Amino acid sequence: MTLTFYRIVKKYLLILFTLFQSIILSAQINTDRVTLIGRNALYFEDYILAIQYFNQVIKSKPYLAEPYFYRAVAKYYLDDFKGADEDCSQCIERNPFFTNAYQLRADARQNQKDYDGALEDYKVSLKNNPDDKFILINMGIVNIEKKDYDEAEKNLDRLVQTNPNYTQGILTRGSLYLERGDTIKALESYSKAIDKDKYFAPAYSMRASTYFAQKEYEKALTDFDEAIKLDPMITGNYINRGLTKYYKNDLRGAMADYDHVVDIEPKNHIAHFNRALLRAQVGDDNKAIADFDFVIQNEPDNFIAYMNRGILKNNIGDIKGALNDINIVLKEYPDFYQGFYLRSEIKRKQNDLRNAEQDYLYARRKEEQTKKDAFAGKDKESDKTREKSDKTIDKFNLLVVADKEEEEKSKYNSETRGKVQNKQVNTELAPTFIVSYYEKVNDLQKFIHYNQDLENLNKQNILSRKLIITNQEVALDSAQIATHFTSINEYSKLIDEQPEKAILYFARGIDYMLVQDFNSAIEDFRKATVIDPKFTLAYFNLAVAYTKQLKSKDIFPELYNQAPQSELSINMKLGADKSVTTTSGTNSDADSKAMRSRLEYESILKSYDQLIELSPDFTFAYYNRAEIKSMQKDFRSAILDYNEILRRDPEFSEAYYNRGLSRLQVKDTDRGLDDLRKAGELGMVSAYSIIKRMTE
Repeated sequence: MTLTFYRIVKKYLLILFTLFQSIILSAQINTDRVTLIGRNALYFEDYILAIQYFNQVIKSKPYLAEPYFYRAVAKYYLDDFKGADEDCSQCIERNPFFTNAYQLRADARQNQKDYDGALEDYKVSLKNNPDDKFILINMGIVNIEKKDYDEAEKNLDRLVQTNPNYTQGILTRGSLYLERGDTIKALESYSKAIDKDKYFAPAYSMRASTYFAQKEYEKALTDFDEAIKLDPMITGNYINRGLTKYYKNDLRGAMADYDHVVDIEPKNHIAHFNRALLRAQVGDDNKAIADFDFVIQNEPDNFIAYMNRGILKNNIGDIKGALNDINIVLKEYPDFYQGFYLRSEIKRKQNDLRNAEQDYLYARRKEEQTKKDAFAGKDKESDKTREKSDKTIDKFNLLVVADKEEEEKSKYNSETRGKVQNKQVNTELAPTFIVSYYEKVNDLQKFIHYNQDLENLNKQNILSRKLIITNQEVALDSAQIATHFTSINEYSKLIDEQPEKAILYFARGIDYMLVQDFNSAIEDFRKATVIDPKFTLAYFNLAVAYTKQLKSKDIFPELYNQAPQSELSINMKLGADKSVTTTSGTNSDADSKAMRSRLEYESILKSYDQLIELSPDFTFAYYNRAEIKSMQKDFRSAILDYNEILRRDPEFSEAYYNRGLSRLQVKDTDRGLDDLRKAGELGMVSAYSIIKRMTE
């Protein structure tokens, strides 16, 4: 009895303790601030990190609708469409009037091929936004995918009527006509899209593909050329242009296109496969085998590649290797008579005459049966190509067109995904430089940015990993996120023990910035500069953190409208002994906002000014300062900063690019285009699209 009572009391106390812990945890989380940091992570495309922040908000306040929606956005961009669907449903359950959740859920359902569910949600969205072009185009796409062409045409006709200059809508209607087999109307739509926007690369590539299907190879080649000029990074256009050249018997030109695809996308299987066939055709068997080796290594079930490699190995005398490849094929395709003929030949070379004869006779029977089966049908002109998804072994010697699935993505690209402003030629400045541990790999710009101050810090081996300076930031994965949260705790303990050590604040500031907590990062970088007024890298990242926060405020101003004592207020150091604290209170007076904005810009510029005074050759400080000046529309002053960079480093491609854009802003067109040409020469491909637009 006593023991039972003790257990009950213990269980009761445990429940109370757990409940108390939960209450304390909820009280500790400032959900507005965590939501802000999560939305920062969304804006900077750090989706895994964003999910973790929204998880905290949901755990603390599960009745809120917004965090479910934002978490759904993050999951959507990670291609977790089911998770996005479920989170949108949770959001709608809490707030049935959250219209954006219906649209996102519709898109998530569309990607799961739940077309009826998607249409239901799009219709709800359309009630609130009757002429929304993104909803209308997606409804059209869903109906095309459902094969409900009449309904799709209604959606797309309405779209084009209400948005006559929306080229993507015109293009999608052309795709509808193509699905119906009306190539004349499809071509008319593609041509109309080009008339509306002659810089829209997908219109040229889609018209080219239609010409290609009609065997109008010269027209197809012209359009593929134009599409590639406008968007040189779409590998499918090179592959299909290579096919077009092949049909025109320009084997050298086709080979050049496949070589280029392999250069810019080394793991492109189609390019390797087609190049292998071309190499085999011109007798370069060993290089062809190398390409097939790559394909098989990455696609172990590509039996067509095994067949071709077996033929080539037989040609070069690798009888054992050829037999192994053919055996793999025939195990999968026991009725493939060409394979048995080849194996018969190989076995004869091995002096295995009995089995060779068996294979030969079997192949004869299968061939005769195949001919009888084909005799009832119509004779077809022999094809030279197949789609990647076509695994028919009889087409083992055909070139592959860019996967139709990729074409579908191009034709029916959902307008909810990605940044719509980037669908056209991007004329934004090249990104800001930052001191970090990570960077995104860029195959076209493989040089390493060097900075002496950074090199000196790395040589001290104080930090746990090597710092780099980059403008190619990359989102963190789960393990990296966990590492930096742990690192924040570790540096916090060290700071408690050594509160006057600037490098510790700097290191923790980097961790905070990597997890998108800009307020905390700013505090740490400022503290580092106070302790060590000559700490150049701290000034640099302080300005970067201010800039990131400023951009975040432009996107999410409502999240900064906190009370005066809010943790989101920005304390900006304006001098050695004075500071101004800007808070987002209820005052919406335009002059007050302008003053706050001016002070924010001044704070950033002051950090760069102090850095340049300490280290006049710190080119990245000039670069980032020029960006801030451009944000203030002070393009002439920005140009002066780019001049300083290029005087010190004449190979700084981003400086040429940004100076070119700045010169275009002040109507110095000729010199602006010269800068863009130099940037393109140094590897900035996007420069060429702008040059083309400006010179026509």
